[in-house]
Amino acid sequence: MTEPLSATRLAQPDWITESLALGLAEPGHESLQRRLYRLLRGGIQLGRLPGGSALPASRALASALGIGRNTVLAAYDQLLAEGFLETRHGAGTFVAHHALGQVQQAVRPATATSLSQRGRRLLEQSRGPIGESGAFAPCVPDFEQFPRDIWQGLLQRHQRQAPSHWFNYQDGGGLPALREALCDYLQLSRSVRCQPEQILIVSGAKQALDLIAGLLTDPGDTAWIEEPGYRGAQASLLNAGLGMVPVPVDAEGLDPARAPASPAPRLIYTTPSHQLPTGVTMSLPRRLALLALAEAQQSWIIEDDYDSEFRYSSQPVASLQGLAQSERVLYLGTFSKVMYPGLRLAYLILPPALVEPFRITQARRYPEGHYPLQAALAEFIAAGHFARHIRRMRGLYRGRQHCLRDSLAPALDQGLQLSPGESGMHLVAWLPLGSDEQALVGTGERHGVILRPLGRHYLGGQTQAGLVLGYAGVPEAEIRHAGGLLADWLTPFLKEI
Repeated sequence: MTEPLSATRLAQPDWITESLALGLAEPGHESLQRRLYRLLRGGIQLGRLPGGSALPASRALASALGIGRNTVLAAYDQLLAEGFLETRHGAGTFVAHHALGQVQQAVRPATATSLSQRGRRLLEQSRGPIGESGAFAPCVPDFEQFPRDIWQGLLQRHQRQAPSHWFNYQDGGGLPALREALCDYLQLSRSVRCQPEQILIVSGAKQALDLIAGLLTDPGDTAWIEEPGYRGAQASLLNAGLGMVPVPVDAEGLDPARAPASPAPRLIYTTPSHQLPTGVTMSLPRRLALLALAEAQQSWIIEDDYDSEFRYSSQPVASLQGLAQSERVLYLGTFSKVMYPGLRLAYLILPPALVEPFRITQARRYPEGHYPLQAALAEFIAAGHFARHIRRMRGLYRGRQHCLRDSLAPALDQGLQLSPGESGMHLVAWLPLGSDEQALVGTGERHGVILRPLGRHYLGGQTQAGLVLGYAGVPEAEIRHAGGLLADWLTPFLKEI
């Protein structure tokens, strides 16, 4: 016996009525009864009316369509006789569950999609799994440790107390209370220089990058991007039609001295606090040199500070934005790593002259919303829950990084090199250039271990090989098990060192 479909997959009677009204509005030479019959039968055959869907009552449907009730009854009766419909005593008329098995479903020819050249490049940049968790998915926090009870209580209260105008379109650049809480936090923790009015709340870092590229560049302008670097930024800037110039990263971060002398970059994207993926921290001399270059060439620096909250053994370095003597830095931060990715909230700190253009453009292109959510987050920060959560997770992640290093000890004894791990949520295991990263990825897949190849982060030619290993969202028992397996898999590669 065929089980009924879930309620979420059933066609609602009001939707069926609207569909039939649209169909009958088209010119036709057959009688209304015959046209109504064909529309219903076609909807069932094509799967638009799944088995178990309740049809509108004949009287209500006739009234809504402006036709006689007998016309509706005649169409229903014919479909009942053919087995497409069934009646249930006291409940009404329904699409039969077995109706599709009695007829040959219409076959729609497949159509090819032709992507533009830019679209093909963008698709290639966007490939890869989304929403992975476990060993060793990079940049994934531990959701189980998030203080859900506190957070849910704040959400529910601010949803109940939300003023009615919060449910309208917004154009303020974010809830003032959240911008004020963020300003206080960032001034102290990251040495950022700003006022609340300079903060723009956005729906994720990629939206911020789209705004920056859309407002500050023209197609064909040059953007410097770290090599290796963050694939999401590569895709966003590529989508804007920018000329991408990969600039090598070394032990001190992005090296502007190794970039071409011309053309001058319009944008410079960098992750100076914890470079993604290598994990290095940009040195102070390199920061000052980059700021001087941006001022001399009138370039805009995008400082993506995606997970600097998690520092373990190093003193914090002042942000580029805080060091800058001019206003050439746009500071980008997100809550995806420190709280959870599904929150979809990030923020931009803008030079005063850019605040109004960005606010207006955001309001039109990416209408604001979720003010009750922003209010809950503002209180979460102001009440100290945010700082306590960071402090607790910093200790947890430090321990998990140590556990990962311990689990890879056999490979380390054979010469494996790991990134310093002074901050962040992942390590890089360096391999000899030319190592078959994909072979390791495939081995991991067969054993349920996620291994991200370093090669995925290169825009140009790959100059280093390795694996990006996330540990933050992985319990220590799982780290020890997966790390032990990985140490064994790495042995053949380490013999080449």
